[in-house]
Amino acid sequence: MMTTQTDVRQHILETAQPIILGKGFSAVGINELLVAAGVPKGSFYHYFKSKEGFGEALLENYFIGYHKRLSKRLSNSEGSARDRLMSYWQAWYETQTVEGVEGKCLVVKLGGEVSDLSEPMRMALERGTRTIVTMIEGAICAGEVDGSLNIGMGASESALVLYDLWIGATVLSKIRHNPTPLDAAYNMTKQLLKPG
Repeated sequence: MMTTQTDVRQHILETAQPIILGKGFSAVGINELLVAAGVPKGSFYHYFKSKEGFGEALLENYFIGYHKRLSKRLSNSEGSARDRLMSYWQAWYETQTVEGVEGKCLVVKLGGEVSDLSEPMRMALERGTRTIVTMIEGAICAGEVDGSLNIGMGASESALVLYDLWIGATVLSKIRHNPTPLDAAYNMTKQLLKPG
C-alpha cells in the first residue's frame, strides 16, 4: 500500500516505464499512465509540473536504477575487470534480443524521439549516459591495473567508443528486427577489450 507522496510518485514512474518502452513518449497520454497506475488524474500535476517534467523524472529514475545495477556488476570481486566488462555487454545483448520491454534500453527508445523536443529530457539523457561512459572508463582503468586489459587507446576514448557502438547496434537491431548488429558489436567489443 502506498503511504507517502514519494511512494505514489515512484509508483507512477515505475508503472509508466514499461508503457513508454513499448509505445514511446509522445504516443502515451497522461490519462493512460494514471489509469495504469490507479492514481486520480488530478494527482499527476501534484507530482510533476508537466508531461515534460514527468519525462525528465522518468529518465532520472531509469538512470538511478541502471547506474546501481552497473556499479554492482562492475565492482563485483569475482573475475577480472575484463570479465566484469564482458559480462555487462553479454547482459546487454541478452536483454536487447528478447521479446517484450523488460530490460530494454530507455536511451534507445527515447533518445531520437525526445532530444529535439525537450531540452530538459535531452539533458537528462546526456547526464545519464555520461555517467555510464564514466563507469565503463573506470572498469577499463581497473582492467589495465589488474593486467586483464591491454587496449591500444585511452580508457576514456575506449569507453565512449564502446558505449556508442552498443547504442547504435541496439537501434539497428530494432530497425532490422534481428540481432546481427548486436552480434557484430559483441565481436568488436571482444577485439577492443583484448586480454592483457
